[in-house]
Amino acid sequence: MADLFLHDWKQDPLSEPIRKGFGIGLKKAGEQDERVVALCADLTDSTQISLFAEAFPERYVEVGIAEQNLVTVASGMAAMGKIPFTSSYAAFSPGRNWEQIKTTICLNDRPVKIVGSHAGLYTGPDGATHQMLEDVALMRVLPNMVVVVPGDSIEAEKATIALAQDLRPGYIRVARDKSAILTTDKTPFEIGKAYVFSPGQDLTIISNGTMTAVALEAAELLFHDGIDAEVIHCPTVKPLDSATILASVKKTKRVITIEEAQVAGGLGGAVAELLSEHLPVPVIRMGVKDVFGQSGTPAELLEHYGLTAKQVMLQAHHLKENF
Repeated sequence: MADLFLHDWKQDPLSEPIRKGFGIGLKKAGEQDERVVALCADLTDSTQISLFAEAFPERYVEVGIAEQNLVTVASGMAAMGKIPFTSSYAAFSPGRNWEQIKTTICLNDRPVKIVGSHAGLYTGPDGATHQMLEDVALMRVLPNMVVVVPGDSIEAEKATIALAQDLRPGYIRVARDKSAILTTDKTPFEIGKAYVFSPGQDLTIISNGTMTAVALEAAELLFHDGIDAEVIHCPTVKPLDSATILASVKKTKRVITIEEAQVAGGLGGAVAELLSEHLPVPVIRMGVKDVFGQSGTPAELLEHYGLTAKQVMLQAHHLKENF
């Protein structure tokens, strides 16, 4: 873990909204490249794109509450040589404009970056309509689309800058409420790479987004129970880092994936597809299982949907005892 320069989250617990890191990263990307432009659907402060809009008003477009227009205008700007970032709530983009993303961005292979803010259960009290849980699956299935789910605000900043330098269409998923800071400015990030945050021999836990903190906590609990779990943080769901995952699973022979999204089609689905083709082993996929969200605090919702360190620990014991 020391080689990755992780933050000592146990001794010095810090938290910050992941979306804040996106806002900081986009402003820096704008400073580095004048081709970077930003568009929003009337949610500048909420999505933190306001930092860019205030710094570069001449490179910012407010399209209003018109999500289909948001991405089609961005595609046109990309065709003219710009690098557009579009932001809205994930429930609306890609929730309302998936077809326009498909046909105007991905089909034409335009370097538009879709920022899905307020995604997942950390949207809390806003309930099922705003807790976008299907976005990772929706975006992962699109040809040419890169899908990134940062683990904290610091990584979101790095991911935003990296996406600005990437010539492919991209999607970055960021959460509303505060979550644990696990990384530092020195922690590596590269699109398409997964990282072993905690080495182990008996079990591989693969996570991303807010769930990597849960995975690390579970690994500590399991260590005291005699199970040596390896935690792989996988911020890029597509393209998947097959080499890092396969190397770990060849050693451990058991896998748990955990994500704050629908379990179908997301990170767990990507891992299961990889392993079924190359290294069939027992896999437990943890996430939201074919139901909608509901109102509550993030902590209440994570408990309700079984996305806690204790639940990961119970699933790990099940794997060890039965496989």
